[in-house]
Amino acid sequence: MKSLKSAMILVMIAVLRIEALSQGETEPDVIKDNRYYVVVGVFAIHDNATNFVKQVTTKNVQAGYALNTERAWYYVYALQTIDREKAVQEAQRLRTETDLYDTWVYHGLMLDSNIVANNDVVQNENIAGKSVSSVESPLRVEQDTTSQKSAPNVVASATGNLPVPQESQSIDEKDGKRFFFRVFRANDEKLIEGDVDAIDTGHSRKIGSYKANTSVLLSPNANTGEISFICDIFGYRRVQNSLDFKDPLAMDGISQDAANNIVVPFEMVRLKKGDIAVMYNVYFFKDAAVMRPESNYEVNSLVEMLKENPKYMIKIHGHTNGGAYGKIVFMGDSKSFFSLSGTKEGFGSAKELSEERAKVIREFLIENGIEKERMQIKAWGGKKPVHDKRSTKAQENVRVEIEILED
Repeated sequence: MKSLKSAMILVMIAVLRIEALSQGETEPDVIKDNRYYVVVGVFAIHDNATNFVKQVTTKNVQAGYALNTERAWYYVYALQTIDREKAVQEAQRLRTETDLYDTWVYHGLMLDSNIVANNDVVQNENIAGKSVSSVESPLRVEQDTTSQKSAPNVVASATGNLPVPQESQSIDEKDGKRFFFRVFRANDEKLIEGDVDAIDTGHSRKIGSYKANTSVLLSPNANTGEISFICDIFGYRRVQNSLDFKDPLAMDGISQDAANNIVVPFEMVRLKKGDIAVMYNVYFFKDAAVMRPESNYEVNSLVEMLKENPKYMIKIHGHTNGGAYGKIVFMGDSKSFFSLSGTKEGFGSAKELSEERAKVIREFLIENGIEKERMQIKAWGGKKPVHDKRSTKAQENVRVEIEILED
């Protein structure tokens, strides 16, 4: 059966080559040398791999995918290189700087596909120092050896980035516990969309992010004790609940529903006077005071919050990483908030760029019915970093914050 499967794959490769040559295209290459791939996801289905490539690129990570012809799996990767050390360092960086916590390195032959490039987010702030922080668990470098050819099929995990043996996806209680994170507004108990982060407190390691208001399976380590659940949704104060994974019902407020889900409540309260909230999901095009399309949801959440309480007065803070001068792309008269069409180019400081970005958000709010008098602007440039501008987390310095002046 194994030899038949391998033969079918070889036939498929041959057909791909014939079709490509008949259309005058470049023949797809099987990598001749054993390259190192920084793998962020593994899929049995082609469409799932291509969809995950698109998902990864929204995280400002360049991604591509390749077919492991021996196993017939599609590997989504963030880097391919002949330099083992470079691959390991990049995997460690992704594990510490992004939510791709279980990135690993594969070493072997694959039928490669075109890499999908990603336009970076950040402006005229050079983020230096790709130094590598330590990680909580050992980095796996998988060699393509014959001893692994009988490994089980691999699919993406619930978070989309961890290769997990298919049998571990069972929802049987022996594999973990089912949770229901009930996230709701305090004033009217309306359910709120969002995610809940699970942290293994004892090992200081993030287990994963889980969708609110749906049944999810948690399968941490066998020796996991206390777990902290954190819900941080823009427009609301952050809420944290902790429990003992071995005996979750012993904690006050934790219950079990008819479907045997462990229900963890998150009563979300709107921001109050003096609170400052970071718009973590608002991104800008490189060197531009123009938002990327994925920012739409969070800025509309800000509109909703301001309409819900007409007494809100806010200050929009703009921050950059460093204070360098450089090109600035301004939004044009067409007011395309999420597109570079019709933009204008200029030159200025990082402080000016941070001001223009804050103004763009204010202009978006005005276009959506919020009075200009309820908003103030403060441009900081690189004067208030949250990390050293040369650190591996320097990109977090590039942000917009909303301060509540009156509620």
